[in-house]
Amino acid sequence: MQVILHAGLPCTDDDRILKCLLRNADDWRHEGVSIPGPSKYRKFLLEAVNSLNRSGTSDDTREIVLDAILDDEHTQVDRLLLSSNTFFSVPKLMFSGGLAFRKAETRLRVLQQIFERDEVELFLGLRDPATFLPAVYAITPHTDFHEFMAGVDPMHLRWSDMIRRLRDHLPDMPITVWCNEDTPLIWGQVIRELAGIEMTRKITGAFDIFSQIINPEGMKRFRAFLKENPNINEMQKRRVMAAFLDKYALEDEIEEELDLPGWDSAYVDMLTELYDDDMYTLASMPGVNVISP
Repeated sequence: MQVILHAGLPCTDDDRILKCLLRNADDWRHEGVSIPGPSKYRKFLLEAVNSLNRSGTSDDTREIVLDAILDDEHTQVDRLLLSSNTFFSVPKLMFSGGLAFRKAETRLRVLQQIFERDEVELFLGLRDPATFLPAVYAITPHTDFHEFMAGVDPMHLRWSDMIRRLRDHLPDMPITVWCNEDTPLIWGQVIRELAGIEMTRKITGAFDIFSQIINPEGMKRFRAFLKENPNINEMQKRRVMAAFLDKYALEDEIEEELDLPGWDSAYVDMLTELYDDDMYTLASMPGVNVISP
């Protein structure tokens, strides 16, 4: 069995990936793809991982976990999709100990031990620290940004450092990442890769994100274009989407207000530039698949 964990990050897709997967769950179930509702496993799985990290797994751990989160017979499931943006950490503790998501590799290792007979893969949406840090800080109880960062300098935050840690501790676990900023254009590919289906296959909700950042007239014209051109490939479709965004984008939906002390435009631009460079680093990392437009 393949076990696919989508682990966030916080303030990226806001559970829209899981909602899209669940909308397609009935269509994929007969192909051995199981997508449990989050109430089936989020709290339970995290508690199990934390407990088993202390006590260790046993021969029946896998069956106990599967019995708890699956309605289907285990033998009927070839691909199990799980999604939790707090699996690595709750937002308020994400920099606890002066390291981004310091428990990530430990929790993933226990998950891999639970499913040691299976193939475990990690999917992760990343985000520009220039917008990510203010957004996550805003949903925490912290009233001091420096306290929230726990000694981590935003200028030194590199997602590639975190992914490198995971690769060092879990070298056999494939990792797929993408930029949250790219999701309107790559949404369909992200969903299809999570489900393990062909890129040409139609899915419900392929343009969920795109439709939220383009005005109704633009979306109407875009759907009309697709109807008139049903055979265009994925890359051609993305170029068309980019062109429609240039003309019909909802500016209020794509612009973000940043309000942190000392964060002027030059500081924000530098964070974004470092993030872009970091994504190039990730693209060259063995065992890491970067979905890009």
